Amino acid sequence: MESPAKKPNTRGILDWFDPRGRQVGGWGFILNRLTAIGLTVYLYLHLVMLGKLAQGPEAYDSFIAFAKQPLIMFGEMLVIIGGLYHGLNGVRIALNSFGVAVPAQKQLLYGVLGLTLVGSLIFGLRMLAAH
Repeated sequence: MESPAKKPNTRGILDWFDPRGRQVGGWGFILNRLTAIGLTVYLYLHLVMLGKLAQGPEAYDSFIAFAKQPLIMFGEMLVIIGGLYHGLNGVRIALNSFGVAVPAQKQLLYGVLGLTLVGSLIFGLRMLAAH
């Protein structure tokens, strides 16, 4: 019996993010990659801003005024959503790696998405109430 011919990967790393033909777990893994990239970018920006805060009280006050802008608050929400999803999906992937709940991957992913939604809503409401 011949093995099916695989087509060559002509798109390189872009195939990592191509959802076509993937099962639910593959979709979850794509989202995990995207959130990892987003959280890495956030970490860099966070460290840059911490460096600016070391410049004194005026820099701190300026940062607080900057952080209260709607676009920055939206970015904070994206970080929370990404962080919650990435962490919870990491637990799902670890369970799968250890052979736990392998047949229930779709349900686990939906649970991860549901918990991410609930946690994000709670954080968002608290954030809006504080401003």
